[in-house]
Amino acid sequence: MKPVDPRLLKYATATRFFLAASVALGLAGAGLVIAQAMLVAEIVTGAFQHGRTASDLGTPLVLLAAVAAGRAAVSWLTELAAHRASAAVKSELRDRLLTRATRLGPGWLDARRTGELTTLATRGVDALDDYFARYLPQLGLAVVVPVAVLARIVSADWLSALIIVLTLPLIPLFMVLIGWATRSRMDRQWRLLSRLSGHFLDVVAGLPTLKVFGRAKAQAESIRAITADYRRATLRTLRIAFLSSFALELLATVSVALVAVGIGMRLVHGELDLYTGLMVLVLAPEAYLPLRQVGAQYHAAAEGLAAADEVFAVLETEPAPAGTAPAPDARQAALTVDRLVVRHEGRDEPSLPETSFEVRAGETVALVGPSGSGKTTLLNVLLGFARPAAGRVLVGGTDLASLSPESWRDQVAWVPQRPRLFAGTVAENVRLARPGATDAQVREALRAAGALDFVSMLHHGTDTRLGENGAGLSAGQRQRLALARAFLADRPVLLLDEPTANLDGETEASVVEAVRRLAAGRTVIMVVHRPALLAVADRTVRLAGPASAPAPGPEAGLSAGRAAGR
Repeated sequence: MKPVDPRLLKYATATRFFLAASVALGLAGAGLVIAQAMLVAEIVTGAFQHGRTASDLGTPLVLLAAVAAGRAAVSWLTELAAHRASAAVKSELRDRLLTRATRLGPGWLDARRTGELTTLATRGVDALDDYFARYLPQLGLAVVVPVAVLARIVSADWLSALIIVLTLPLIPLFMVLIGWATRSRMDRQWRLLSRLSGHFLDVVAGLPTLKVFGRAKAQAESIRAITADYRRATLRTLRIAFLSSFALELLATVSVALVAVGIGMRLVHGELDLYTGLMVLVLAPEAYLPLRQVGAQYHAAAEGLAAADEVFAVLETEPAPAGTAPAPDARQAALTVDRLVVRHEGRDEPSLPETSFEVRAGETVALVGPSGSGKTTLLNVLLGFARPAAGRVLVGGTDLASLSPESWRDQVAWVPQRPRLFAGTVAENVRLARPGATDAQVREALRAAGALDFVSMLHHGTDTRLGENGAGLSAGQRQRLALARAFLADRPVLLLDEPTANLDGETEASVVEAVRRLAAGRTVIMVVHRPALLAVADRTVRLAGPASAPAPGPEAGLSAGRAAGR
């Protein structure tokens, strides 16, 4: 492990200030340590060798008390700077982590377990507390205190300084050897914790299904096994930590004992005065203490650094290159899918076989085809969440890949098959589309989506708090809230992914009417599996499915629902 990971300096600018503050406070602490040793030696020799009274030693005693207070103040300032720097760094890393995860998009997120990313952004980043509160302050002291102490000892007793110079490097050497043994174990411990967190979150999310199929107990056994692995890995790491602390303490104690024996022998033979001997004896442990503490605090910091490696791995993952050109006005621009092919890693067949069609401005097109034919994948390409392996999408004649994703998405409203509702009020969930919308605009969007009636019947109306993922609402109610978002967004392009999936007939009819109102005057592409929505479309586009796909469903004969009516 490097003493200071350079990536912390790159991704967390507060680290630079804290390192500078640690060195400055270390210098102040080193000066106070030297002053304390000199004052202790002066007081002891004055009292026992020269017979001075407490009143004669009043000035050194007052200065010693002031030095002790100064050391306490330096320690307090170091703790304060450490905790403030830790809070700033954690906040900055979390912000960068979530920003990068957002930029990498759903395709990258789908390849990771949600629990692992959640643990990384919470427990993982929090583990850096010990790194900043304990490890880095000691590292600052280890840089300046031994040098300052040795400089003072050399000027008083070069032989003791030589012993310290010869034995002091042994502590960093042992620290490096211990670090090599510990780092791999800490990495494994962190991987086990991430695995445990991800598995536990998956089990909790799928608990109803597991209970129905009688697999809950089996999963409990799996969690118990992973927990046992994590416990054993933690105990192995702690075993090394305790042994390493013992080794460093023993090494420092033996080194100080060598200095003490040398001083004692020379005092007996009159080759060294008492003042110098006492001062060196007080200073010698202070030369070893910071390095010994760095080794001891390494284990407290190791978990945070193991997690930081995972954070940096995410931050150093480069997102796919994005365009910068402003998107044309989608109200007047046609969408052209030109020989588009999408492939996903690990699949031999393309997720979306070669597809071409055009959607005129203001036209509503239904995408039909068997499951697995790439309908949702096509919407992901239009949203910029997936990149084509071949072909392109044109917006008003301009390649979508050359457009700024933000400027394009500002003109797109999206209603997924399973809308994501967050823990918060109904109004907050609808305002996700336009945070500055007024209460009246929110209610109007709910009315247009056919959701105002059931929302008004909730206990607190639009201020009713929903559970995670819309807990407390039916599938149809969640779908209508998602449509209300699209009404509130009021954007010229609308993408719908099976908005009537898993709904009963009555709810489906109300959602279809809401979609009809929403589609008016907009360019709409919607994925359709059920015939009811085909009546809303101007025309349909059939996507070719895999070779083994089943025969087309009932929508095959409804290829021009609304177009025929017009």
